[in-house]
Amino acid sequence: MQINISGHHVEVTPAIRDYCLTKLDKLSRHNDLVNNAQVTLSVDKLTQKAEALVHVNGNKDIFADSESNDMYAAIDSLTDKLDRQLLKHKEKLRSHR
Repeated sequence: MQINISGHHVEVTPAIRDYCLTKLDKLSRHNDLVNNAQVTLSVDKLTQKAEALVHVNGNKDIFADSESNDMYAAIDSLTDKLDRQLLKHKEKLRSHR
């Protein structure tokens, strides 16, 4: 799984990059259909925001975003949302077969 991390009005430090990569590696554990992910981290005044666009096999894109006062909490919430959406997508694939 290829993961691209970019920052908007924030510098992506190696610590944040490593934290984001370890959290997003859990997504590939649940679903082997994930090709790549584009993660954008941004800061708007006091709000830390994390957004991700995950491309899944079958021409499907899954989007999730999360806001928090802490960037690490926003990344945690983002990965939880993506995990739920990927499990739901996987269940849909099983039920249609």
